[in-house]
Amino acid sequence: MYTTMLTQKELGKRISELRKIKGYSQDELSKLLDISRPSITQIELGRRNVTVIELMKVADCLSVSVDYLLSDDFVIDDINMFETDSENNKDIRVAIPELNVNKFREVLLYILERCAGKPNVGETLLYKLLYFSDFNYYEIYEEHLTGAEYRKLPFGPVPHRLDSVIMQMIDSKMIDRFKTEYHGFPQTRYIPLIKPDLRNLKASEKDVVDKVIDQYSDWSASAISEYSHKDMPWIASKDGEVIDYELVFYREHPYSVRTYSDDN
Repeated sequence: MYTTMLTQKELGKRISELRKIKGYSQDELSKLLDISRPSITQIELGRRNVTVIELMKVADCLSVSVDYLLSDDFVIDDINMFETDSENNKDIRVAIPELNVNKFREVLLYILERCAGKPNVGETLLYKLLYFSDFNYYEIYEEHLTGAEYRKLPFGPVPHRLDSVIMQMIDSKMIDRFKTEYHGFPQTRYIPLIKPDLRNLKASEKDVVDKVIDQYSDWSASAISEYSHKDMPWIASKDGEVIDYELVFYREHPYSVRTYSDDN
């Protein structure tokens, strides 16, 4: 028996969870439902009502009944779709990141090679260049670039649990770290001691990093931090928690870097 107390936000969250388990991107689900991708975003955020006809289509695409989708007993763990949809299993997007240490090193070295000479590029700005590189790549290709985790901290997204990787790079004489001042404020800076091996970066990866560098590397630390606070992955995350890469699919202009089908 379904509840009459389910809010739009709760329904949107259920649809979002089921979509991810099913392995659909928002763009793919929008085409299946013949609803525009921005409408899917608004539904999942709880900002748009779902008609009865749309609800029936959603339930059918996500392999659940309407009654169960609206039920008080709805539990995401109870739904085993993978056993009945093996064709889609092989293409399911991996949203949980797994750090690729070698890729992270090459991306960091490449960013430093291009930006270390800029006096404004301290640790705070460097972290944001890494964040936008990782999250922009995931939005466009639905694959991880470095797989680094980022936490929501006061000055913006910060790479999580990478101190050991950076220390290894310092010990191996790949990079150096030093303290300085910039406009009267303390600044931690990194410089590359070796060149990145660009053979380890795909053309698509280098292109995304290049665009991030071109767009943001001349910004101040305070400006890039404030800007990152308005990106949907930051807004939708709780203080101190790891930011979910999936949140890039809720981005709006000017943060979204992917061209979606908005014809409906």
